[in-house]
Amino acid sequence: MTRCILRGLTRTMLIRSRVTAEIRECLYLAIPLAAAQLAQSATGFVDTVMMGLLGSQSLAAGGLGTTAFTFLLLIATGVISAVSPLAAEAFGAENPERVAKVVRQGLWLAIVLAIPLTVLVWNANPLLTVIGQKPETIALTQQYLGAIAWGYFPALGFVALRSFVSALSQPRSVMAIVILGTLLNIAGNYVLMFGKLGFPAMGLAGIGWASTFSLWSMFLALIAYIGYQPSLNQYHVFRHLQRFERKTLRDLLIVGLPISGMITVEAGLFTVTTFLMGQFGTTTLAAHQIALQSAAISFNIPLGISLATTVRVGQLAGKQDFAGSRLAGFIGISLGGLTMGLTALLFWVAPEQVVAWYLDVKNPANAGVVAMAKTLLGVAAVFQIVDGIQSNAAGALRGLKDTQVPLLLAMTAYWGVGLPSGILLSRQFQLDGVGLWWGLAIGLTVTAIALPLRFERRATFLNTQLLRTKPSTNPQKPPTE
Repeated sequence: MTRCILRGLTRTMLIRSRVTAEIRECLYLAIPLAAAQLAQSATGFVDTVMMGLLGSQSLAAGGLGTTAFTFLLLIATGVISAVSPLAAEAFGAENPERVAKVVRQGLWLAIVLAIPLTVLVWNANPLLTVIGQKPETIALTQQYLGAIAWGYFPALGFVALRSFVSALSQPRSVMAIVILGTLLNIAGNYVLMFGKLGFPAMGLAGIGWASTFSLWSMFLALIAYIGYQPSLNQYHVFRHLQRFERKTLRDLLIVGLPISGMITVEAGLFTVTTFLMGQFGTTTLAAHQIALQSAAISFNIPLGISLATTVRVGQLAGKQDFAGSRLAGFIGISLGGLTMGLTALLFWVAPEQVVAWYLDVKNPANAGVVAMAKTLLGVAAVFQIVDGIQSNAAGALRGLKDTQVPLLLAMTAYWGVGLPSGILLSRQFQLDGVGLWWGLAIGLTVTAIALPLRFERRATFLNTQLLRTKPSTNPQKPPTE
């Protein structure tokens, strides 16, 4: 009896020890990656503020250009981000040659995707005309896009190298480089916008060129870091770059294209919701932008955890430790929900303080927007938690290279459940913009239920398959003579 109790206590202590160690590993990766995501988000915020200094027309044109550039970049980034789970798996399996191949083909893929995106953005005038933009807005937007278009390749190349460095559990360099790049971008905005230090005043184009310069600087800085860091340089990822590995590139596309599709599906849902919000007037649309921007900023924290979860699950999968992968995945999912729970509490308890970041809440002219924004932040407090859960469940599934089924689940949840629910609540139940936001919450909730269940099933299946294929650890002894 005593022996059984001791065994139970020992088992419990071992489980607790492993959970604690896994939480520590996840946070070691997640904190720098989340900080890098927040720094990049701050760049967009500062760019928007500085565009406003050029006047309302420049702000509108620049905002249009930023939206177009970022949306296309996100779609391409989804494909390149497949480098992370594949490199992490190879690292866990102690296969450095495979790691190097994945990174090299990731860089090739960055070039292949950057070329059409750059050409498309250079020739955005016809598309902007079709969607009804004014000629003066198109002219300003094209100035910005013509400058920042040169940033597509370094941005995608940086994602490939960031995924490599993170897969090897060395994310702090990424954080430092992104923060420095953000500061460089802000300084470049000031110098090129207003024509300081001998440069001509470029206005909106100057912001585009500052962003391009910052993106190239971060990309080159990470190349230099990899080249001079012995633990990274030994992989020789920049050697034989001319080699085209068809199988590795196919593996990247098999994993990466569904990730890109999932990003497109989710971004498309929020984009369509924004257009629908405009039907209820400028007050509702302005409140929507405030609540959405607040939610987007806070989302960078679970996004960093999600990137870390992908790496940890992939590393352990590479070691054939699927029980460990399952633990790492659910720890990441739990941390994602917990951190978003804290921001949800802020939205719920102090919505007026959040709105005050964007508007003068004491000005009677803003009363309608403030009241609506506070209501939407209350709904956002609900979907913050489920958004943190679903994003990290998606990250855990990526670590297992399971991306096709999650894409189908997300499409069903967002477009088959969330959007129709929002339209029904807004029109049939007279909830207007608030109803659309409840639709977002419903879609995210369905995803937050479906994806963890999929991860549990997939991790358990892989672990069962592994146990079946393992040779017996207690072979029968031959009979003695």
